[in-house]
Amino acid sequence: MALKIRLARGGSKKRPYYTVVVADARSPRDGRFLEKLGSWNPMLAKDDAKRVELNAERIQHWIDNGAQPTDRVLRFLAEAGLAQRAAKNNPEKALPGKKAQERVKERAQKAEDAAAAAAEA
Repeated sequence: MALKIRLARGGSKKRPYYTVVVADARSPRDGRFLEKLGSWNPMLAKDDAKRVELNAERIQHWIDNGAQPTDRVLRFLAEAGLAQRAAKNNPEKALPGKKAQERVKERAQKAEDAAAAAAEA
C-alpha cells in the first residue's frame, strides 16, 4: 500500500482549512485516511504560530515506514526542520513566450532599420 502524507481540505466555501493526514495514495483527497498529523490554516497571517501545526513525532514515524509527503507538505516539513526539500530551478519559466520574443526581435529590427535610414539621410 503506497502511503502519502498530504492535505485534506475542510472549511467552507472561500474559507479553506486543511488537515495534514497520512492516507493510501488511491483514496480520494478528502476521503478515508489513516491518521491526522497536523493542520494548515492559510487564512491566518504567515507569521502566526497556529498557521501550520504538525505532530513531528508521528510524521517521522510515518516517513520511517515509507510514507511519501506531497510537495506542499514537504515545504511545511522543510520549514519545521523535519525533512530536506531539494531546491527547484527553472530559469526558462521566467522567459517570455515564443510570440513575445518574436515581437521583441521585430521591434529591434525596425529600430535598427530606422537608425540606418536616419544615418543615410
